[in-house]
Formats: sequence, C-alpha cells, structure tokens
Amino acid sequence: MLPVAARSPRTALLALLWALLPGPGGAQTSVHPKEVIIPRGGSVLVNCSTSCDQYTLLGLETHLDKKEVANGSNWKLYELSSVQGDTIPYCYSVCHNDQSEATMSLTVYWFPEHVELEPLPQWQPVGENLTLRCQVEGGAPRTNLSVMLLQGEKLLSWQPAKGTPVAEVTATVLARRDDHGTNFSCRTELDLRPQGLGLFQNSSVPRQLRTFVLPKVRPHLVTPGIMEVGTQRSVTCSLDGLFPASEAQVHLALEDQRLTPTVKYSKDSLSATALVEVAPRDEGVQQLTCAVTLGNQSQRTQESVTIYSFPAPNLTLSESEAPEGTVVSVECKAHAGAVVTLIGDPDESPFPSAQITLNATAKDNGRGFVCSAALEVAGHVLHKNKTQKLFVLYGPRLDKENCPGNWTLEEGISQTLRCQASGNPIPKLDCRRKGDGALLPIGESRPVTRDISGTYVCRATSRRGVATHEVVVNVIYQQSNLVTIIAVTALILGIAATGGTVAYLYNRQRKIRKYRLQKAQEAAAMRLNTPP
Repeated sequence: MLPVAARSPRTALLALLWALLPGPGGAQTSVHPKEVIIPRGGSVLVNCSTSCDQYTLLGLETHLDKKEVANGSNWKLYELSSVQGDTIPYCYSVCHNDQSEATMSLTVYWFPEHVELEPLPQWQPVGENLTLRCQVEGGAPRTNLSVMLLQGEKLLSWQPAKGTPVAEVTATVLARRDDHGTNFSCRTELDLRPQGLGLFQNSSVPRQLRTFVLPKVRPHLVTPGIMEVGTQRSVTCSLDGLFPASEAQVHLALEDQRLTPTVKYSKDSLSATALVEVAPRDEGVQQLTCAVTLGNQSQRTQESVTIYSFPAPNLTLSESEAPEGTVVSVECKAHAGAVVTLIGDPDESPFPSAQITLNATAKDNGRGFVCSAALEVAGHVLHKNKTQKLFVLYGPRLDKENCPGNWTLEEGISQTLRCQASGNPIPKLDCRRKGDGALLPIGESRPVTRDISGTYVCRATSRRGVATHEVVVNVIYQQSNLVTIIAVTALILGIAATGGTVAYLYNRQRKIRKYRLQKAQEAAAMRLNTPP
C-alpha cells in the first residue's frame, strides 16, 4: 500500500475507515499494466478489476486527468492523458465492507532539451590541461540517462547524468600538437532497451580545438643599426619552434610607424621582412619592435636604430675655368657635426672647413680636388666625398717629347707620323713643308716614300695663341745602279758558282748602306743645332 501522505485526502480517509472495519476478506483488486513507461505528455489505458462479484466500490485513484472509457461486471478501463511526470496510480475496491487496492508504476521518459559542450578556449597551449564541460538540461528517467565526452568518435569519458534540472559532466585532457584541428563533443544516451523501447542518443554541436606552441624565446631581429635620413633599408624578424607556424602573426614597427612585412613560413618557423624608410622627423635613436603572436601569447624584441642626417660636404672653386696665372681658391666645408679633409692640402687635418690657394698653371688643367667629410654615428665613422675639377686655359704648346724635331725614315716601310700639341682649348695642328707648303700626313699610317723628305713647320693654333715647331724628315732609299750591279754580279757569280764571292759582295753592300744612313742622320742633327 501507498503511504497515506501519497493519497488524496478523501481516499486516505476512506482507506483508514475501511482498514478499521472487519470483513470476511478474500476479495482482491488488480491493476493492469503493473509497470508502464510512456513519453512525456502521452496517455495510457489502465484496467482496474476485482475478484469480488458483489463489490460496492471500484475505481482508480490518481492526480492525473482520467477518463473511464469502458467497464464490465468486475472491471473498469480508464484512460490517463497528458502525463508529465512519474507517478504511482492505484486501483481500489470494496467488497462486503472489505477494502483492497493495487498500485502500478507509471514512468515518463523524455529526451534532453539541451545538450551543449561549453566553448573551448580560442587557443590552447600544448602541454596544458584542458577541462571539457558538458551541460545537459532535462531528460528522464535520469537513472537511464548517461553522458559521454568525445574527441571525434574517441570516448574520453562516460558518466551518468546527475543533477537537476541541469546536469554537468566534466573531463580533463592534456592538450597535444596532434589535437590541433580535432572536434570535441558530448553525447547523451537514454537507454530504454530494458523497457523494450531502444537506445536514444542526442549530441551537442561539435567544437574544434586549436592547440599551439610559442617558444619562450625572443624573436631574432636583424636591423641596420644606423640609417641615413631619406634612405630605405630592409629589416628581418624570425622565430623558430612555432606550431602551427602559419597561424602566427608578425607585428613590425619603427616607434609608431607600422611596417608591412612579407612573411615566409616553413614547418615550424617564420621569417618576416619589411622595408623601413626614414624621414627627417625620425632623426635620433628610434626603437624597432618585432612581436610574434600565436594563440593568446606573444613574444617581442626591440632593437635601437640611430637615424642621422649626413649631407655631402660643400666643395667650391673660386673659378672652375681659369686662365693660366690666375689665383684660384679651393674651399671645403662640412655640415654640422662633421669634419672635412681637403685632399691636396699640405695639412690634410680634419676640421669643419679647409681651404687652399694656388696659382693656376698648365699642369693644373684637369686637376681634381676631393673634399672628404667624416661623421661619427653610434660608434661608426662615415665618409662622404665631393669631387670637382679645375680647368686652366692656356695657349698651344709643341715640345720635343710630343713632336720630335728629327725623323729619319726608311722608304717602303709603313709608319705613323705623330706630332701632338697641348693647350686648352685643344689647338688645331698642321705641318707644312718649307718651299712648296706640302702637308705632312700626321697621324696617318702609310708606307714611307722619298717625296716626303724635307723640312716642315708644324703650327698649333687656338683662341689662346699660336705655337710653331720645325721638323726635319729624312728618307733613306737604295741607289738604282747599285741594285743593278748587285743583280749582275749575283748572276755572274751564280753562273761561276762562286758562292764565296757573292757573300763578300753582299756584306760589303750592307755595310755601305749602313754607313750612308748614319752619315745622313748626323748631317740632319747638325742642321737642327745650327742657329739660323
């Protein structure tokens, strides 16, 4: 029997009275089914019957909505509807003042209304514990309800659902690199197979885990150390031991000037390169920062960059093109903070400025002056040079070195006659023979002929003046009668087969020729040295 507190007040009072009344006994009340499980909100038919043929009372006691749908001589059939929860209805009967009852077990099942795996961390460090939490709201009967935590389809934990109205199930796992990108979920199982209904499952939305490794070391930052205003240099930031490297973010900045790096990823490392351009406003010591962020962690490093301004020195000539004999001043000046050295200054000591004065001569034409500036920046000595040439204007000049006074040439041999005049501007040169004014072919390569022999006057002219120089040309050639004698003699000696005589005549002729050439050269030299 049910405890009195479980019955309605009226039924409890009747049961108490009936229990006090004597009776013959023997009458039995039955209920069918004894046990039943139905979905929440469903209905069920309950049959109450008695073994007494002359019962005075037969009914079903319950707080549920009931409706008598059929009856017989010793039974009644009731429909219970809109069943929301577990309950224990009972049938009762009274026979000859003897009361009896029979109870049934009515169990309601329903699936969880909400199954959710709590959000995972956006990033989970490898090697740290991760707690999975699954919340299950609703679901009955709880004795048949269990919760599983899964990684993919791998079972991590199986636990019964405890707690109402929300059951929470937890499990702790150690995050690994291999867990990156895998899905975690929780699944409920309502096992009603013992009741003949089956196994009912309900799963949460899967959540993806992202694991990462960020080493406890600073990124390696390669910087130029010093930079000149207006220049552009590249900087590189790298870090090894990352996972997954492709998910890492790189931040490069010069003070508040953010750079745009190009990042290259490898298996477990990255390298970021960016261009830095500095302006006059950046002059001074600036901090270059590189930060690598992965997950919810970051590693950063800083390097100092000294930004300087170093204009080239000023090199000025009082006259860049000066007539010969002009006094020319050369001045070399440095900008603030630098010192200069004027190459060619006898002192050549570094000062903020240097100056020399010279009397321009022909030898100074085309002379280069170098002003070298030096500036110390962050322990580095930097140099910048400026070069300028001096051009000296002077009249034409012809000297023996560049235009020899005596040329002795051998007929028939190719020669290039050379005579060069100096001067600024460059003078025009021609050499003409005394008497007929024939032009000497200067600078042309041609066979020497005897008709170019003679004394020539070479004349160099420019807007700065005129210079002349006398040149004697001697051409050595063979006499035709000697050639005939040698040819006849060779023929006679050849016929007589007197080889020794032929050799003697040939050597004699060679000595005569050499002697005559020497005498001609001496005579030409005497004419040049004799004053007019």
